[in-house]
Order: sequence, then structure tokens, then C-alpha cells
Amino acid sequence: MAINPESLPYRPCVGVMLVNADGDVFVGQRRDSEVAAWQMPQGGIDDGEEAEAAALRELWEETGVTADLVTIEGKTGDWVYYNLPPELLGKVWKGKYRGQKQIWYRLRFTGTDDQINIQTDHPEFSEWCWLPADQLVANIVPFKREVYETVVKELT
Repeated sequence: MAINPESLPYRPCVGVMLVNADGDVFVGQRRDSEVAAWQMPQGGIDDGEEAEAAALRELWEETGVTADLVTIEGKTGDWVYYNLPPELLGKVWKGKYRGQKQIWYRLRFTGTDDQINIQTDHPEFSEWCWLPADQLVANIVPFKREVYETVVKELT
């Protein structure tokens, strides 16, 4: 039986635009992808968790960067939504969501590159780099491009 996406909720999530001193943005290549799937750190908001706390937790879980190495510079004015493509619907997040609604934070990284460690307890990225903000959208998976256009527009 086909899943009706309209009947599913959006997963509450945060995203982090981590910016270095040169204005470049951290992106990681997803470990679970055979194709180029670069993205900024992001993840779900736990029950009872504030979005800002979730952003700092996700940043640490995915990059090893601790809260003392960043300064919060801004966030999106509202939720930014995306839908999963049909081939992922019903497979991702145990089929409970049609996509995500995200609050994005711009965080200034005040540390050094050697303080970034993607070999975390549950690694999500196989490699990482700093990318100029104007190259983010072109290097992201197609179904998230609209989200990244909004984030770049609001946070750069």
C-alpha cells in the first residue's frame, strides 16, 4: 500500500551553519551515501529540548565541536520545511515523517580546524571541508536545495 505523505507530520529538527573566520561554511559528506551528499550538521530536536540546545548538541555529536568554541550569530526567522523524495518516503525515520521542519542557526567557529573531529561515537560524515557560502546550494542533494537557498539567504 502506498503511503500518503499528506497524512504524515514533519520531523522537528535543527540545522547548523558553522562559519569560520574566513566566512566559509562547514560541510560534511554523508557516510551513508554512495553519491556526493554534502550537508551542514543537522538533526532532530528531542522531546522537551529547546532548539538552541539541540543545535549545540547536534554540532557536538557530528563534528566534536563543543559549545565553548562557537558564538551564536543568528537563526532563521521561522521553520524551513522540506519533503522527502518519493524513493525515501517510508524508509527514513521508520516511515513516521514526510520530511523535516528545521530551525537553522548560524554559529561562528572560534576554534581551530584540529578541534573538529568527525570520528565521533556515531559518525555521520566520511570527510569534511570548508566551503564558500555561495557554493553551498550547488553541492547539496537536490531535495534539500530549496532549504539551503533559504538558509543562505537568511543567514549570510
